[in-house]
Amino acid sequence: MGDRRLRIGVLFGGRSAEHEVSILSARNVIAALDPEKFEAVPIGIARDGRWLLQSMQRLLCNQGDPRLVQIDATGPEVSLAASADTAARSLVGKLDAIFPVLHGTQGEDGAMQGLLEIVGIPYVGAGVLGCAVGMDKDVMKRLLRDAGIPVARFMVVRRNDFRREPAAILREIESLQGPLFVKPANLGSSVGISRVISHGQLPAALATAFDYDLKAVVEEGVDGREIECAVLGNDSPVASIPGEIVVAHADGFYSYDAKYLDDYGTTWRIPAPLGDAVTSAVQRLAIETFRTLECSGLARVDFFLRRDGRLLVNEINTLPGFTAMSMYPKLWAASGLPPQELVTRLIELAIERQRHRSGLRSVYSLRTTRSERPAQVL
Repeated sequence: MGDRRLRIGVLFGGRSAEHEVSILSARNVIAALDPEKFEAVPIGIARDGRWLLQSMQRLLCNQGDPRLVQIDATGPEVSLAASADTAARSLVGKLDAIFPVLHGTQGEDGAMQGLLEIVGIPYVGAGVLGCAVGMDKDVMKRLLRDAGIPVARFMVVRRNDFRREPAAILREIESLQGPLFVKPANLGSSVGISRVISHGQLPAALATAFDYDLKAVVEEGVDGREIECAVLGNDSPVASIPGEIVVAHADGFYSYDAKYLDDYGTTWRIPAPLGDAVTSAVQRLAIETFRTLECSGLARVDFFLRRDGRLLVNEINTLPGFTAMSMYPKLWAASGLPPQELVTRLIELAIERQRHRSGLRSVYSLRTTRSERPAQVL
């Protein structure tokens, strides 16, 4: 990457319900940036949408509890706009790459990736399409199912439809075997998820999901183990050793509280005790999922391992957490790639993808006939 240190903008915060988790992830990403290769430029996105430069020292001193972290609202305002009409300081031409440590809507759903594509700055993670389909649990599960990748039975409920015909939709949900999980279609970190044991709990669970999204996914609970696998790469992705999530929290599933608020709500088994055959199957299916959903850079694929030995893909996370409790960096560390090397590799992959995309034609001339074009070696 040359002798000069690369300036890496680390984006975090945002307008998503995962705002606080994003701050914790950014703290760990910045701590893992190799100071000999990179200069970190911390950029916090406030809940009102302003982009504000942040103090690296203050960020690194933040507590690990998401209830105690916040964006410093006094930081200088910055922008990706090149226009002199804005009072914010322009970042155009001043960053070599961006690490968008943004979870949830307007950060992990393709919106931010589209902005960065327009500006032309290399960025870590999947592109617009991969992020969009990875965020939408409905579209994601349908694409996986159509590709022959096994998923749990599910159905989708739209808020307007439920308001018009609640009784009919509740009858339709009865075809699914309980317990059920009701989730906002476009959110992560287990925000807005409810575990439903009785049919009478469904209206409240759907109302909770509809607080965060216009579409909810209702899926059958799976009696089995929760397995996670990290994927890294662009055209030739590789998978980490799998890990296992063991939940002991009162919620009875891997909820937001179990992940971030209860020190004893979750334990991890890394590597997961699976045996060679199942381990290989998890890694193979993780890479197949990554490719099917048009991902690049990084992703974490979550599985259920049923008691009969069958693997089901639960979901993909295209910008997995980097908090102290997050599985993605833990899995790669256990696979022999410590955080500093992992973050370096992710930035290299971002720059590599941008270089490859910039070599594509962006202008088509009708005056150049096919026969006049130089032969290309494939």
